[in-house]
Amino acid sequence: MFERLINHDSNFHDADLMVMPGTLEDKHKNCDSIPALRRQFNLIYLLLSGEHDVKLGADHLQLNPNDLVIVPENMLYASDHIKDCQGYCIHFKSEFLQPHLSRPLPEEFPFFHFDAPHIVNLNQSESDLVQIAFKNIIEENECSSPEKNFLLCHLILILLLRVREIYRKHVMELKQNLSRHEHLANQFKLLVEKHFIQSRTVNDYAEMLNISPRHLSEVVSQTFGRSPLQIIHDLLLLEAKVQLVSTDKSVSEIAYYLNFDDQPHFTHFIKKRTGYSPLALRRKG
Repeated sequence: MFERLINHDSNFHDADLMVMPGTLEDKHKNCDSIPALRRQFNLIYLLLSGEHDVKLGADHLQLNPNDLVIVPENMLYASDHIKDCQGYCIHFKSEFLQPHLSRPLPEEFPFFHFDAPHIVNLNQSESDLVQIAFKNIIEENECSSPEKNFLLCHLILILLLRVREIYRKHVMELKQNLSRHEHLANQFKLLVEKHFIQSRTVNDYAEMLNISPRHLSEVVSQTFGRSPLQIIHDLLLLEAKVQLVSTDKSVSEIAYYLNFDDQPHFTHFIKKRTGYSPLALRRKG
């Protein structure tokens, strides 16, 4: 269903499929955007060229060549603009690998943690190594070997081990180079991703961080180019789109789930930011 709705792929896909590797050229050949959703599988992709933005949790970024993007299952994800992309990707369910792991997937591979950095820019030699791992998975997936699942599992583990090796170095450098203000802004962003449904005001987050609302606004605006309230509302809108497009809940049920006072308040919030009513947004997909 995901392939049909998002990538407009009319081919048959087994509903029990645990792994789906491919190229970005193939995955995005029929789509120029990805609606807001929470995937029931993990996604890793390497962008080599083309135009691709990403909304990942509270982040909204334009990707660069050799950006490696890691989207853990059930994380808010969307893209407004995709054009002429080249690269590699893989979707897989955690349970496909779990029998071969001694710990849960996020403990073995920290980049699957909810609050980990999920985008790293690779140098050319790192990109080449990751590309080889992707190509090996794609080639094996196209074979009909009786050992296919076993081989695929281990080839995906090789990809994840390669990513972990590269990721550790990048995250260490990132943490060392963060200023105090950037660290504070990132703390705010992670808190918003965890609490945006219950906590809607800048004051709420200033209290959590033990700083003044004014200082929080200055730090966040300087770091992300968006005010704290904009970030809260952007994430709330993204979740509202997920609920409208990916569920059968009524508008009033979604308004209640997202902690709005009532349905008219929720409708006003959606229409002010998109120009559409909730039902029109649902039909638009």
